[in-house]
Order: sequence, then structure tokens, then C-alpha cells
Amino acid sequence: MDSHFPSKDQNERNLVIQHRLSESNRLLPSNVTSSSTPLPKIPVVSSKEEEKNSIDVTPKFAQQVYGVIDIDAHFDDTHIPPFSWKKLWLYTGPGILMSIAFLDPGNIEGDLQAGAIAGYSLLWLLLWSTIMGLLIQLLSARVGVATGKHLAELCREEYPPWARVLLWAMAEVAVIAADIQEVVGTAIAIQILSNGVFPLWASVSSFVFFFLESYGVRKMEAAFAIMVTTMVVSFAYMFVDAQPSGKDLLVGVLVPKLNSRTIQQAVGIFGCVITPHNIYLHSALVQSRKVDVNKKGQVQEAINYYSIESSIALLVSFMINLFVMTVFAKGFYGTKKASSVGLENAGHYLEEKYGGGLLPILYIWGIGLLAAGQSSTITGTYAGQFIMGGFLNIQLNEWLRAIITRSFAIVPTMILVLVFDRSDGAMDILNEWLNVLQSIQIPFSLIPLFTIVSKEKVMGIFKIGPTLEKAAWIVVAVVLIINCYVLVDFFMNVVDGLLQGVIFCILSAAYMAFIIYLIARDVSISTILPSRRFFQRFTNEQARVPQFQEL
Repeated sequence: MDSHFPSKDQNERNLVIQHRLSESNRLLPSNVTSSSTPLPKIPVVSSKEEEKNSIDVTPKFAQQVYGVIDIDAHFDDTHIPPFSWKKLWLYTGPGILMSIAFLDPGNIEGDLQAGAIAGYSLLWLLLWSTIMGLLIQLLSARVGVATGKHLAELCREEYPPWARVLLWAMAEVAVIAADIQEVVGTAIAIQILSNGVFPLWASVSSFVFFFLESYGVRKMEAAFAIMVTTMVVSFAYMFVDAQPSGKDLLVGVLVPKLNSRTIQQAVGIFGCVITPHNIYLHSALVQSRKVDVNKKGQVQEAINYYSIESSIALLVSFMINLFVMTVFAKGFYGTKKASSVGLENAGHYLEEKYGGGLLPILYIWGIGLLAAGQSSTITGTYAGQFIMGGFLNIQLNEWLRAIITRSFAIVPTMILVLVFDRSDGAMDILNEWLNVLQSIQIPFSLIPLFTIVSKEKVMGIFKIGPTLEKAAWIVVAVVLIINCYVLVDFFMNVVDGLLQGVIFCILSAAYMAFIIYLIARDVSISTILPSRRFFQRFTNEQARVPQFQEL
């Protein structure tokens, strides 16, 4: 049968339509039916233009603080184009800034003390700590790209006000502790390079390199790349000059060794590599590239490139840390000076051990330390801005926000430097305490990260799978075990008297209670008991058996 109406039927249908139109015109007011006023034409918008117009062009908070780069991304929902070196270059930058936290003066001091006291035996722990740190940073980047928000903003939305305030306070403590180490490291480097002309307290107020922000994101990232390169060249020169044993180095990296004499250094290495404020920082930095979170292909492409970039950046940071640990293992392991080596006297010890030479190793050490301290100081300031703005939703002028967050570290640093710079080795003791303080803050950034990245309502299809989720919680378990050791060691060696003991027990109980709350609030039963789904599936299969038997 023909799908078109016959001629007669078509004429009848046309008459009916005309009659209805004339009837409707008669019923409508005259000013509406005037033929002199044609109806406005509705513009036809193509689907591609509609998608572009639907993108929110308002700069995010992270983009307002750090800047933004426009990536020439496609608008296909699912298709991911093949790998491009040009596109990787455009995404390169946030990983370099993220890797700075693995190279700050606190890490450098942890490396040199581990090398001097434990020799090559803890190189394997440095490797695995860096791998764990890579996993954490990849998840942090994933959260920032997939949601379009950084971790502090998501915590503000996910947690009740009292928990939000506590998380913010813990993050600020971690930032201040890290920034004190960074500023002190910069001050020590300036003191070395100036031959002691500038005292330690006069060097802590450095705001160098902040003017680079006005030159744009790429120039800022290039400046950080230059500082990382400076560290590579400086510490690699020391490594070659020290001529360590290749066999001992390889055994130290591949064969796990740990004993009671090196447990404290092992805890220090792990606590230095995983820094709480860096988790917040990386989730914000990845938003410096424009990615439409509604386009799954764009999001996955950005995650892929950020994963490659972060892996390369942390490989470089691992090599720098390995250089430092190896140099001090070769020069001071098994000597009387091993237990007294610290960041403050390391340069002079190196000069005594390896001599001056064509390029004095003291100044090579000072240049590398200056690059580490200054670069990590700036990234610490960025982290402070993201944390304060994200948790408290404070919108301030760029320079005012920088000055406020910088003052949070400068003021306590000035006080502590004036107090601790009265005796040799006092600053090294301060650095050790700051490493412990940062270590116990790690769960308050890891647990929110892992719970949020596992939530489908937040991450959508980019939530992590069960295997990766279990690996993430294993990292949390390792951190908690280390922190329990730190607390017990602190109680046994430092706490003295009944009053101090009571205060310590109350604070420790509150600390553990908050961690338990964060875990119990968001972790599903299926994560703890993965076999529940299996039993449900098994029951359903059993219910179907009689039906098949009847057939």
C-alpha cells in the first residue's frame, strides 16, 4: 500500500486544515492575527554551537588564582584522539609544580639523614613511597579534571560544617609546617651562598618569584622547570663526584631491608614524600587547562595526559632524592658524624668530605637547596590559597590572599627561627618535629580524597574501580600504622609527667575518633565485605535452577 494519501483524501485534509486555521484566527484577537506583523523567526542553532554555548565560561577559583590555558579540544563526547606530543606539551606543567613537594627542604633533610644513618638500605622504601605518592597524585588529578572542582571545594560540599572546619584547620597546620621547612631551607641556602652575610632570620621573608604570576601560566611553569633542572644538575654533579658503589645502590633499590636502628629514618622518608597540602594543590592545578567536564572524551584525554606528565615528573623527583641519599650514604654512613648530619650543617660536612675542587661542593649544595626551598615556598603559597578559598569560600584580591596565606607561615617561622637558631643543630631538630607533624596530618587529606574519588554521584563514570579502591585504602592503612608508631614513640620518649600524659591521651583519642568518623561516614559495606555481592549473585543463580530443570 502506498504510504502517501490519494489525491482526493489529500484535498479533503487540506480543506480541514484551512477551516481550522480560519476558525482559530477568528477566535484570536485582531492584533494577534494581523498579517502585517509576521511571527519572529526562531534561530536554528546547530548541536555543535549549542554544546559550545552550554559550557560555563566563568573562571573557576583555581583558574583565578593560578591562571588558565585554552586547549584546542574536540567536542566529541566519546572519541579520544590518538596520542600527540604537542598535546602532551600543552598539558605539561601542573605535574612539575606538584613534584616540587617531593623535593622540598624537608624531603632533602630526610634523604640525607636516611643516607647517613641507614646507608643504601632504605632506597627501596624511597622507591615505593614515590610509587604510593604517584598513585595519590593521579587520583587527585582525576578528581580535579572529572569534577571541575578541587579537593577543598569538594570537601566543603561533602562534609558538615564542624567536620569541614576541622579538615581546614588540619590542612592549614600541614601547610604551615611544610612552609616553615621551605622558608628555613631557603634561608640556609642564602646563608651558604652569601658566606654568612645574611643571618638566618633575615632570609625567611623572601617573596622572590611572585612577580612571575603577571607573566602568565606558561612562563611561571617554565620558571619551575628551570628550578627543577637546577636541582637535577646540582645533585647529579654531587652524585658523580661522590662515585657511589653501583652494586650497593642497585641492591638498596631492589632488596627491602629494615631493622630497629633504621625504623625512625624509614618513617621520616615515608612522611616526607607524601605531603597533605600537595594533594589539595594538584587537584587545583589541573584545572589550569580548559576541559569541559560534560564531554567524557575530553575528560579522559586530560586524565591520560596528566597521568603521563605526573609520572615523568615524579621519576625526576625520585632520581633527585636518590642522588641526595646516595651521596650522604657514600660519605657518612658508618662514621661518627652520621648521627649529627642535618640540613643546617650538611654543606660544610660535604665540603670537609669531598673538598673544594673546581666547583666547590658547598656552593653546589647551596644552589640546589635554594632551588628546592624557593620553588616549594611558592607552591606552598598556592596550596594555602586553594585550601583557604576552597574550604571557607573566601574570594579575596590576588595579592591580599597571597599575603595572608604567606603570613600564616612567615610569622611562626620568624618566631621559631629566633628561638631555635641559638644552638647548633637546633634547626635540624625543628625540621624533624615538623616532619612528624606533617605525617600525622596525612589521613585528613587522604581519606577525603579516596572517599570522593570512589563516589559515583560525584565522579560519574570516572569513579575508580574496586581494585584501585582497595589499593588506595591499603595506602591509608600503611599511613595509619606509621602514625601509630609515631604517636607511641612520642609518648615513650617525650611525654613526661601525669599532666602531659593526660593531655596527650585526650588529643590522641580525639585524633583517632575523627579518623574513624571520616572512614565510617563514607566507606560502604561493600568495600569492607566485597563478598556480599557474590552471595547475592549466588542466591539469584540458585533461584533460577528449577526453571532450567523444568525445561
